[in-house]
Amino acid sequence: MSLALIINSGSSSLKYQLIELDGEETLASGQIDRIGEAESGVVHTSGGEKHETRRSIADHTAALRVLTEAFSEYGPDLAFSPPTVIGHRVVHGGSLFTGPTLVTDQVIADIDELSALAPLHNPANLAGIRAAAAIFVGVPQVAVFDTAFHQTLPPEAYTYAIDRDLAAAHKIRRYGFHGTSHKFVSEEAAAFLGRPLESLKTIVLHLGNGASVAAIDGGRSVETSMGLTPLEGLVMGTRSGDLDPAIIFHLHREAGLGFEELDSLLNRGSGMLGLTGNGDMRDVQNAASAGDEAAEAALAVWRHRIRHYIGGYLAQLGGLDVLVFTAGVGENNSLGRRRLLAGLEFLGIEVDNDRNELHSRAARVISPEGARVTVLVIPTNEELEIARQALSIVAG
Repeated sequence: MSLALIINSGSSSLKYQLIELDGEETLASGQIDRIGEAESGVVHTSGGEKHETRRSIADHTAALRVLTEAFSEYGPDLAFSPPTVIGHRVVHGGSLFTGPTLVTDQVIADIDELSALAPLHNPANLAGIRAAAAIFVGVPQVAVFDTAFHQTLPPEAYTYAIDRDLAAAHKIRRYGFHGTSHKFVSEEAAAFLGRPLESLKTIVLHLGNGASVAAIDGGRSVETSMGLTPLEGLVMGTRSGDLDPAIIFHLHREAGLGFEELDSLLNRGSGMLGLTGNGDMRDVQNAASAGDEAAEAALAVWRHRIRHYIGGYLAQLGGLDVLVFTAGVGENNSLGRRRLLAGLEFLGIEVDNDRNELHSRAARVISPEGARVTVLVIPTNEELEIARQALSIVAG
């Protein structure tokens, strides 16, 4: 039995899944949070049962030991069925990494150097890699990068119009993120429809607390909304998305905000949180339904920005075969989907209300029969995509 242990390591958290690769079945999953604090929370789910404990966990190496203890106590026991490969989510691969990569000392050094582009993420991802190497000695580790799928962007899509020498010296370009999700969902869409991936022009809307759009032509990403960092693009839970860069200078001069304060404002105090006081789309939707004008106005801004990208990407693709909703909001908010696409019938994009209202965890069509553009809802599974890519390295 081939097993992949998938690790998503954050600065103070560690999420994991154990996936049986032949049947692509999740055998166990869990999360360890508040690493390094006085008391950490541990949740391990296996065999349909959730087990929760609280204890002190000093660092990521200690967290990996707690992970192995959870598997030993609640199953499946990794001592009897050790993982074939460990797959790690790494946020930023810069221009160096275009696909899944076997972890070596040089790869670790490269990821560390790229921390300048993702200071909140890459160091945390590296902590998980180093901890896993210490605990699972001899098990191959594979890094799967959020940015890799978007390395097919053409120069005109990834180039910012600033001084080219300065941009090259500091690695400034559009990289894009959510790549594992966009890759997984676009391939699942082709398989679901029984059509060759190479023949499809697809727009994927990854709509969650973090959100991005990708234009995918024949399986290759040709445009995406996030840029040098995950801040650019759509209105998100706490991120502003697109704005005039001069706003930063204006707030620095007129409001006296320092650059750390501005960074925090745009990444953690903007988006839906900034517009409504609440960063959870479910709460914003409920407030709007109850007549909250600020919530309704915020949703209008959210829809406007997404429609702007749909129109632009349709032009870049030169047509559209499939539009896909995925991630928490995209998969579960039927009202948001219907209102977002209302009025786009002239582009061949329509929603069948009955199909749209069907609640299901399965892939499904929500456009009318015979519509020019097929609109789908497809649940994303980034962990499974990481497992597939990790296996491709050790098997190949």
